[in-house]
Amino acid sequence: MTTAGTLLLVEDDGVIGEATQLNLERYDYRVTWVQDGLDAWRAFSERSADDPFQIVLCDVMLPGLDGISLCRRIREAGNTPVVLISARTESIDIVSGLEAGADDYVTKPFDVQVLLARLRSVARRSPQPVEVPASGPHGDAGDHLTIGDLDLDRRALELRRDGKLINLTPTEMRLLLELADEPGVVLSRAALLQRVWDYPEWEEDDHLVNVHIQRLRAKIGNDRIETVRGFGYKLRR
Repeated sequence: MTTAGTLLLVEDDGVIGEATQLNLERYDYRVTWVQDGLDAWRAFSERSADDPFQIVLCDVMLPGLDGISLCRRIREAGNTPVVLISARTESIDIVSGLEAGADDYVTKPFDVQVLLARLRSVARRSPQPVEVPASGPHGDAGDHLTIGDLDLDRRALELRRDGKLINLTPTEMRLLLELADEPGVVLSRAALLQRVWDYPEWEEDDHLVNVHIQRLRAKIGNDRIETVRGFGYKLRR
């Protein structure tokens, strides 16, 4: 039987946890639900490599180990996508979670369809071969783009700096691919949200874009991505 994905749900509220698990299973997710951050880390780290969790969905406020610390551990272990659940008023927790490596977040109370859309979007950003044309829009070899000391292999989804492999999360790679497709061209936050996170054109989220840009800059060089105030970002040639 095919499934939508294998998901680790971390939610200490019994009512929310049970309802979320039931709703996700209705849409063919295989869900393991735990209510403690330490139990979540144990379940994640002991999971068989032959059947890993494909997504982690976790609350910010958890007993044992908070969601942000759990996210940081998961990110240090690899690139498994993490989606945070946070109360609408906890913007500082959202930013902290994104800085710790979360790919996206949903706010409480959340609509099931919104949650499903976020999970599908995260799943699409997981590493997979990318089809590219024989030549890029600026005359570069289609599968390779070299800018200064950076070499981006679009087919292998690998980035090297001075020959050294740079580890990017799936979301960071998608963000870089969008910027690299049009180096020197300014892309607005709204455009990046739509292309990378599949957010509706009218929906804005400065936290999500800004923090991921900061994380990407830390890996490829602060001067590589320029902020064009009031408009967006561009990858410098």
